[in-house]
Amino acid sequence: MQSDKIRRLRKEYAETELSRASAEDDPIALFGQWFDEAVRAELREPNAMTLASADASGSPNARVVLLKEFDERGFVFYTNYESRKGVELAANPRATLVFYWAELERQVRIAGSVEKVSAAESDEYFASRPHGAQLGAWASAQSRPIATRRDLERARDAREKESGGKPVTRPPFWGGYRVIPARVEFWKGRADRLHDRFAFTLTAPGVWKVERLAP
Repeated sequence: MQSDKIRRLRKEYAETELSRASAEDDPIALFGQWFDEAVRAELREPNAMTLASADASGSPNARVVLLKEFDERGFVFYTNYESRKGVELAANPRATLVFYWAELERQVRIAGSVEKVSAAESDEYFASRPHGAQLGAWASAQSRPIATRRDLERARDAREKESGGKPVTRPPFWGGYRVIPARVEFWKGRADRLHDRFAFTLTAPGVWKVERLAP
């Protein structure tokens, strides 16, 4: 049975640790350290993160998006505002992000409120995208049904013809979101499933409560 095969999938974790001393008191700084180490380890798309959201009725949904920047203000990704996730975030502007770097036996969960980044920030990022990706943003009515892939390609080709070789401007329905963290949890795999977990909860601007959690 498939369940037997799945149950036999087991990996023992290494003895490297996440201690209270190494966690310090700033989750953004610790995330930056872990992210830099994931990049140096040459993991494939270390900026890939699961975005979990919920609609107005509370029905959850999740998908993988790409982190494009982060700082003390929050974690930024870009998408179509009229996509399913955009509609959900408009109705219920809260979300959770999950990073899982399996090769480093690390996971980070970030939960908080969500806001759109400024138009200037979205314009700047859109201008940095490859030309084909810019055209694709215009061509894709994201999350909506289409008859064939060829229809999508025709929409892209029409937009390219319309641009006439000039720089492509950002669609008004496309831009960035910032997840403003209220809670950040770090997980490090350890032997015997006695993993290290630390949760940072924002109690005041710039002030984080740190707690070790049972695995």
